[in-house]
Amino acid sequence: MANIADVAKAAGVARSTVSYALSGNRPISRETRERIDAAIAELGFTVNAGARALATSQTMVLGLLLQFHEDEFPPAMLQYILAITTAARELDYDILMVTDDHGPDAIRRITSSNMVDGIVLLDVTHDDPRLPPLRKARQPAALVGLPRDTQALDVFDLDFSEAARLLVDHLHELGHRDIILVSPPRHVFERGGAYAWRFRDAALERAAQHGLNLYPHYGESQQPAIEESLNAILDTRAQATALVVHNDASIAALPAVLRARGTVVPRDLSVVSLYPRNFGRTFLLPYTAVETSPDRLGRQAVQHLVRRIADPNYGPPVVRFIEPELTDRGSTA
Repeated sequence: MANIADVAKAAGVARSTVSYALSGNRPISRETRERIDAAIAELGFTVNAGARALATSQTMVLGLLLQFHEDEFPPAMLQYILAITTAARELDYDILMVTDDHGPDAIRRITSSNMVDGIVLLDVTHDDPRLPPLRKARQPAALVGLPRDTQALDVFDLDFSEAARLLVDHLHELGHRDIILVSPPRHVFERGGAYAWRFRDAALERAAQHGLNLYPHYGESQQPAIEESLNAILDTRAQATALVVHNDASIAALPAVLRARGTVVPRDLSVVSLYPRNFGRTFLLPYTAVETSPDRLGRQAVQHLVRRIADPNYGPPVVRFIEPELTDRGSTA
C-alpha cells in the first residue's frame, strides 16, 4: 500500500510538501499540487483518517443519528439517508451512521471523542431528548425535522402545514365535500412526530374554512394491518369522494387495495398524497402528490453544516422550510 513517502518520491517533492498539500496548512504552487495529485491517483494513495485528523483537527466525517423503529416503514427513512450520504460524499465527507436507541448517550460519545466534525439529526421529535447534549457539543449540527424549541439550532424541514393546505385547496377547487385523511400511525403522534399533527391540524383547519367534511383516521405501518385499516376506513366513509394519504406505508399499499375493491381512480375516488418522486417510482404510485423533497432537505442540511464546520461564526442559526410543490398526475377529478 502506498504511503506519503511513495507519493513524495513519485511527485519529486519532500514528504512535508505532500503533507502540506493534504492538510492545506501551507500554500503550495499549482504546478506542485498537480504533480502531487497525479502521483496520488497513479499510486492509489488514500489518506489515513487518523493522520489527517492529527494534521488538520478534522476527521472529514459527519455523524448521522437516527432510529429504526420496528413499527415504522423503512423505505421512507432510506430516502433521507441516501440524500444525506450523497450530499456528504460530494463534499468529501464520510458518514458515521449511529442508530443507538439511547440517542443522548450516542451524541455525547461521538462528540466528546471527536469522532465526527458535525452531526445530522434525523427522526426529530417535538421534545427530542437528543437536543440538550447536542447544544453542549463542540461540533455543529443540522436537523432534518422541526422540534418544539429551535434555539441555537439549524433546522431544515418540509412545510407540512402548507402541504396540507395545498392538497385540501386542490380538492376543494374540484368540488369535493367529504374527504378522508389517513394520517401516520397513532404511535408516531405519541412519540412526538410533530410533522404528523402539523399536517393533520392544518388540513382540518383548512377544511373547516372551506366548509368541508374532513374525516381523520390513523393509518398503519405494517402488514396485514395496513390493508385491513384502509379497507375499514373506506367502508366506514363510503360517502367520501376524495382521499388524502399522509402515510408512506398506506400509500404504497393503496393501489393493490383499490384494485381489490374494484375502485377506479379518479372515477370513483380522487386520491392525493405526499411522498418523494423516487419513492413513487419504486412503488409505481400514480397519484397527484406533494413532493416531500428528501434530496433537497438532505443537501441543504449537509451543505449548511459543512459551512458551519469551516466557519463556526457562519451567520445566525436558521429554520428553513422547503416550500411544497404539487405534481398533478391525474388522480383527481
